Amino acid sequence: MNRNGRSLLPILVVLLLAGGIPARRASCGDWPQWGGSSAKNNAAGPGKLPTTWNVGRFERKTKRWLSESSENMLWVKRIGSQSYGTPVIVGNNVFCAGNNGAGRIARFAADIDLGCLFCFDRKTGTFRWQLSREKLKAGSEVDWPEQGICSVPLVEGRRLWVVTNRGEVACLDTEGFHDGKNDGPFTAEPSTKKDEADVVWYFDMMGQLGTVQHNMASCSVAAVGDLLLVCTANGANDNGEVAAPEAPSFIALDKKTGKLAWADASPGKNILHGQWGSPAVAVIEGVPQAIFPGGDGWLYSFLAKPSANKKPKLLWKFDCNPKDSVWKPGGQGNRNNIIATPVVYDGLVYIATGQDPENGGAQADLWCIDPRKRGDVSRQLVVDKNGKPVPPRRKRAIDPEAGETARDNPNSAAVWHYQGHDDDGDGRYDYKEKLNCSLSMVTIASKGDERPLLVIPDLTGFVHCLDAKTGKFHWTYDMMAAVWGSPLLADGKIYIGNEDGDMVVFELSSKLKKLAANNMRDAVYGTAVAVDGVIYVSTRTRVMAIGNSK
Repeated sequence: MNRNGRSLLPILVVLLLAGGIPARRASCGDWPQWGGSSAKNNAAGPGKLPTTWNVGRFERKTKRWLSESSENMLWVKRIGSQSYGTPVIVGNNVFCAGNNGAGRIARFAADIDLGCLFCFDRKTGTFRWQLSREKLKAGSEVDWPEQGICSVPLVEGRRLWVVTNRGEVACLDTEGFHDGKNDGPFTAEPSTKKDEADVVWYFDMMGQLGTVQHNMASCSVAAVGDLLLVCTANGANDNGEVAAPEAPSFIALDKKTGKLAWADASPGKNILHGQWGSPAVAVIEGVPQAIFPGGDGWLYSFLAKPSANKKPKLLWKFDCNPKDSVWKPGGQGNRNNIIATPVVYDGLVYIATGQDPENGGAQADLWCIDPRKRGDVSRQLVVDKNGKPVPPRRKRAIDPEAGETARDNPNSAAVWHYQGHDDDGDGRYDYKEKLNCSLSMVTIASKGDERPLLVIPDLTGFVHCLDAKTGKFHWTYDMMAAVWGSPLLADGKIYIGNEDGDMVVFELSSKLKKLAANNMRDAVYGTAVAVDGVIYVSTRTRVMAIGNSK
């Protein structure tokens, strides 16, 4: 969580095919979750998309959109005063999270602080209903003011699952009360008006599991079969101490009933700061894997099946930090969290490290990992002076003064590793050459028969383009402002938004070619998605549909 008042999004149901090939979307006209599918690769299928557009103007007092001043804009709707959301599109609905700054329902005035999830009509943008969750009385340590809901929902059929600002996993009816029914087992909604959400069930992670979220819960859930996979946001308090080290970091719920299927607390006392990441799902050689980013900087994979003893089977784990890295509060060290979401592409897993945005841009690590191996598959292992393995530690993995050393791991699953590009050949990475801390998940796609390209922005605004299979560097571009969201790769193009409100469009190519820069009239913290020739993107205050207006 940013002390200046920003929360994190790093900003998520169809299984992958055997061998880890990315899953198909729920249908050609839907984008049902964070990243579009359980593989979390934010690359869209065929469809002609606009390269340029003009958002137009807004009335100063009423904030009303003046559509006649715009170009290639289908509709624009307010979603509060601070949003970090990414839209989800299923059927006739568009879902996006924010806060109560728009004051859309009569029960709550606009100055009442809420976390909100909105439902709009896909064609017109007409408001349909919203979920409203009041802020926790515990205060900013667990529920930062004005941040709203920072989770991207998951939708399957008539059911939607989202993590609220209060640390709840909520299951909702996608039609709200427009169908004239109050779906249960939860039927105690304070209002059943058509502009309010119809809640099916809640699972209170802090109340039922004893977790203590750091500033905000922002996981975008994933699903495999009847299991709903969730990162709990269990974290450190403002004094830097892990308040509930025994509480679970990763859980699986029965997505129909909301009952706990299994829980795991692997990061435990080694959680560095917060846990704001989200899980991915892969089926690799017939084995379903639930892949979680841990708050200790490790990536974990569990067998994605129900468990009789409510404890999952660990398949593998990977330390994403160099063994000699050191954690220091406030970004003063070089040991990082994982805030990004892992991405699965063609049987491989990709993840980058990062930190809370307020901590600056330390050097990060981008890994390509083979998920077929088992056990500790880190690039290196730490051993003591007698050659015995040393358990993981929170602040530094290795103690050289005690005679400990880091040795190459013969069981390593690392395929390639990227920290930057040495353009001038001086043997080191300067600020413009290195991969800085990233909140973003990678996005991978190929154009025609060309090799697949991987695109990832870092928090300081540099966009990196690599060969997805080898990690070979192709190009970087300076966006000149912070990037919180992830790229959209679609229609042979790359779309990336920044904190200055510029949505920059590049050609999807191993050669840098900038096509356009479209200003959105507001900061962009979310990630654009594309469905049926329309780009959907949320800014800090609005959600927009962009398409070729002809």
